[in-house]
Amino acid sequence: MSCPICAKVTDPKYRPFCSRRCADVDLGRWLNGSYAVPAETPEDLEEAADALLDEQRQESHGPH
Repeated sequence: MSCPICAKVTDPKYRPFCSRRCADVDLGRWLNGSYAVPAETPEDLEEAADALLDEQRQESHGPH
């Protein structure tokens, strides 16, 4: 397995990285937002709030 940061051979102590430096580089990328998981959310905050209210109304008016 090679280091995902620099492609050198990994060190079992820092796996999957080759060194503490590469592990820290990866952590820095997570912390500054370089890595992100895409989300499917409404573009408009007002649209999201309306959708949530509609969902809550449907739940409260369901069969009893």
